[in-house]
Amino acid sequence: MKAFKYVLFILLSISLSCKDEPTVDTSQEQSSVSTFYLIRHAEKNRGNLNDADPELNQQGLGRAMHWAEILADTELDAIYSTDYNRTSMTAAPTSVKQNIDVQYYDPNTIDIAQFKTENLNKNVLVVGHSNTTPDFVNKLIDEQKYFDIDDSENGTLFIVKIINGKPSVDKLIFNCNCPD
Repeated sequence: MKAFKYVLFILLSISLSCKDEPTVDTSQEQSSVSTFYLIRHAEKNRGNLNDADPELNQQGLGRAMHWAEILADTELDAIYSTDYNRTSMTAAPTSVKQNIDVQYYDPNTIDIAQFKTENLNKNVLVVGHSNTTPDFVNKLIDEQKYFDIDDSENGTLFIVKIINGKPSVDKLIFNCNCPD
């Protein structure tokens, strides 16, 4: 009987020591983080009310430089702007500082799913308008949370992070001591 227990113990020990090592499932999705920085264009020249495409005024030029400084430590992968003087001029200092060409988009026809896919795991600046910027944020987070920015407000920054498909948003206001 003693020999039987001894053999059983040895067989059990061998079978336990020969088990396969646990495998790690490498098919799991990698984590993804996309960050979108959305701003409205800086202060525009209001001298000609009939001008549908005004440039920035002096204060707006200062604010555009201020945005470039605010975003200086953020390594951007892409910069998007609507095709207007005021948005292009707002994006320009950041574009130059980070050596990134501005890509133009139409907020009325942009495919938001494709935009998210093309910018997966990237840091992206989007420059728009008082109505298109909050709308773009809403599309990115798939929620009607933000409304038009007041026409006198040019310092709003929305930061949308999409982590593994789950969006979050922060809204910040930056005052600018830009020349009048």
